[in-house]
Amino acid sequence: MIMERYTTEFDREEFACARVEDANVSYKDLSEVCGRIRGKNADWAVEFLEKVKEGKAAVLYKRHCKKIGHRRELGGKKGRYPKKASAAVLKVLKSAMANGRVRGMGETYEIVNAAANSRYQYGRVAPKGRWARSDYETARIEIVLRPLESVPKGVEVTPPKKEAPKEEKKPEKPEKPEKKPEPRKIEEKPKEKPKKEMKKEESKKEEKKPEAKKEAPKKEEKKPEVKKPEPKKEEKPEVKKEPEKKPEPKREEKKSDVK
Repeated sequence: MIMERYTTEFDREEFACARVEDANVSYKDLSEVCGRIRGKNADWAVEFLEKVKEGKAAVLYKRHCKKIGHRRELGGKKGRYPKKASAAVLKVLKSAMANGRVRGMGETYEIVNAAANSRYQYGRVAPKGRWARSDYETARIEIVLRPLESVPKGVEVTPPKKEAPKEEKKPEKPEKPEKKPEPRKIEEKPKEKPKKEMKKEESKKEEKKPEAKKEAPKKEEKKPEVKKPEPKKEEKPEVKKEPEKKPEPKREEKKSDVK
C-alpha cells in the first residue's frame, strides 16, 4: 500500500511538498543525504547535491557508517560520495520547489523536513547458483518546504502565467504566377468505312499488283574433281628370328648303394 500521509504534520496550503515512492536506491544512503540538507536553504541544498552528484563533495555519515573510510574534506570524519542517492533527492527537491512556485509561494524556501525510509523488500537469490539471499529493497523520499516570502492573509495568490512559445517566422517564398490550364484538343476519330467498300478496295489493289518476272534457272557449274593422295604404307622393320634351342636331356645320377 502507498502511504497517503507524510511523516510530519503540516498545513498543505502554507507549505510546498513532494515525494517519491518505490525508488531503486539504498535507503541508508538516502537517509544520510536527507539529514545533511534538513533545515537548510533550498538554493544551497541544490548546489550541494549537484556537487555530490558529480563526485566533487563528500557527505558526512553519522548513523550508517560502519567500515567507512575517513575523509579529509570532512575534517577526518567518516563519509562517502553517494552519487545515485544525491541525484534522487535532488530530483524530489526541485519538484517541491516547482510545486510551491506554481502555487505562488515565491522563489526562496527553507527545507522543513527531508526524510527517507525503506519501502518494500522483494526476495531474491544471489546469482551463479549460490543459495545466499540478495533481496531487492526499495525506498521512499519526502521533502517539505516552507516559503520564506510570507504572503498576507486575505490575498489571493495567482500562479505565474506560462509564456507562449515564440513562433519562428519562416522566410516568405516568392509567389509563382499561376499557369492557366490550356484547353484540351479533342481529336476526331476517322469514320470507319463499311465492310463492303473495304473488300472492293482490297480486290482492286490485288489486280493492280504487277506479276513478278520469273527468273531462268541458273546452270550449275561442275567443279573439277580433286584426287585425294593415297596414304603411304608404313614399312615394318623385319625382325630376325633366333633358332630355337632344344633342351638337353637330363642325366640320371646313379644312386650309390649305402650299406
